[in-house]
Amino acid sequence: METTPTLESLQAQLNAQQAVFEMHQAMNVEVFYWWCTAIMIMIHAGFLAYEMGASRSKNALAAGIKNILAVAVIIPTFYLFGWWIYNAFPGGFIPQDASAALPWAKSMGPDVKDMGTGIFWAAFALFGATTGSILSGAVIERIRVSAFLILTVFLGSAIWILAGAWGWHPDGWLLTDLGYHDVGASGVVHAVAGFFTLGVLMNLGPRKGKFIDGIAQTIAPHSLPMTLIGLMMIIFGFFGFLGGCIIFNGGDTGWTTIYNTPTNLSAFAFNTLMGFAGGIIGCYLATRDPFWTMSGGLVGIISVAAGLDLYDPALAFIIAAVMGVVAVQFAKLLERYGIDDAVGAVAVHGFTGAVAVILVGVFAAGTPNVDNPAISFAGQLIGALVMILVGFVPGYALSLLLKSANLLRVPEACEEIGIDEVEILAKPYPEASTPASRPSDVPNKLANTDLQGA
Repeated sequence: METTPTLESLQAQLNAQQAVFEMHQAMNVEVFYWWCTAIMIMIHAGFLAYEMGASRSKNALAAGIKNILAVAVIIPTFYLFGWWIYNAFPGGFIPQDASAALPWAKSMGPDVKDMGTGIFWAAFALFGATTGSILSGAVIERIRVSAFLILTVFLGSAIWILAGAWGWHPDGWLLTDLGYHDVGASGVVHAVAGFFTLGVLMNLGPRKGKFIDGIAQTIAPHSLPMTLIGLMMIIFGFFGFLGGCIIFNGGDTGWTTIYNTPTNLSAFAFNTLMGFAGGIIGCYLATRDPFWTMSGGLVGIISVAAGLDLYDPALAFIIAAVMGVVAVQFAKLLERYGIDDAVGAVAVHGFTGAVAVILVGVFAAGTPNVDNPAISFAGQLIGALVMILVGFVPGYALSLLLKSANLLRVPEACEEIGIDEVEILAKPYPEASTPASRPSDVPNKLANTDLQGA
């Protein structure tokens, strides 16, 4: 005899199905950000190759080890205080309660009921590591590894995330007071890191031989192919970076920006690729130089990242192409003022990131924000200026302090023979200076070799 289901049993079945659905939705969110974080590791592999190739061979390993160590020191320090800064300072310099973000809080460790904190912390930690890599390339061939690590901890685990609290946090004052819009971190990551780098470069000084009688000399990379491949790896990693900038809510809410405005990955895909292509073309037309052509891919993406969710793809392409030309001119301007930025990081990240924020106010003014002021030119301009100052002032002050203590730059003799020889104690290409056979052995070996048919 069949039993007719009761209303209570049907409701119990429905509740069980709903619980399973919600669990799978939460797991989907976790998986999405897990892979975004994994893909972001490629940014650092790219910077590693990019900067090693951009250095002369005598400094290649020092350039590379800085990138490896930057990730390694930022991750634990971001755990100790970086995540707390983001949650404690959205309103300005006065902290609010953020005890759940302190390293000894329950949420800052394994918790089967918390499927969000760890993955968001991980993504933000890798954003911070990206700021360290931006600094790393500009200062190659003359900074002490120890000084770089001190600077990158401040930048990657404190300075940029303070800007992030102001411009990315749902309660950040730039958003709630001014309607600040920067979905792809053009300002909070790139502008901050780029202008922090400018402050450091002003105290670090140029590489020996860069300027002769005030005229800039070309210091060629020892492996331009390695640099170009590294840049392409960075572009790959940026798809993880930008994926980490969108909010996967699950359920019927779908995708939103970090400001809770509706968007989707389709919009990000259109404008990321159009920006990438436009930047490459702009830099190629401006220079015909392989290094700058490939760097144009970064310029293009950063130039449209702040408004990825808003731009028409054709507009994104035009912005990126124009910025590719303008960024090159800004790099040349810095060089005329005696700034030796070995990889153009200030122009590619700092200048482009700040302009990108302002351009959102030009092309998207009046666009509403959920429960916040609409986007405005004034709000974006003020936001860009805040990012510049938040980056430049600490970068200049901290590097000046290190310079005053004679801890910023390697000694002249060390720079002359190469930092690898002194700080790394290894050679990138040892066979170049220590052949497997003595020169006197070569004629005898050739004499005993059957070359017939060669």
